[in-house]
Amino acid sequence: MNIKTMNTKTLALSIMLSLFSSIVTAGGGHDHGHSHVAVKQATAKINATKIVAALTQRKKLDASWVSSTVSSVEKKTFKGNPEWVVVFNNDKITDTAKQNLYVFLTLGGDYIAANFSGK
Repeated sequence: MNIKTMNTKTLALSIMLSLFSSIVTAGGGHDHGHSHVAVKQATAKINATKIVAALTQRKKLDASWVSSTVSSVEKKTFKGNPEWVVVFNNDKITDTAKQNLYVFLTLGGDYIAANFSGK
């Protein structure tokens, strides 16, 4: 393997890791890097669906989440900061406490965090 190939792979890995961090608990301590232009509800849904696909591909979520359904897309405010919350439902998960996945996005559509609590 030559240095150019190694650098390309390192760059690709760095970009992937920065775009799709592992599932973290969203709460008062998560980032609120807001874009100045809010995306529409449909775009928030599309972006969140891409995030879920990436998390399943990275084995951070069970593969069954790829075929899960979006049950709601809402703007919510956490500690004065508005953001999109996209809720996915997966009845293939046996633990009922983990059948809903909450994906948090900035109003601009960028990924903040995901968790099973919605907080």
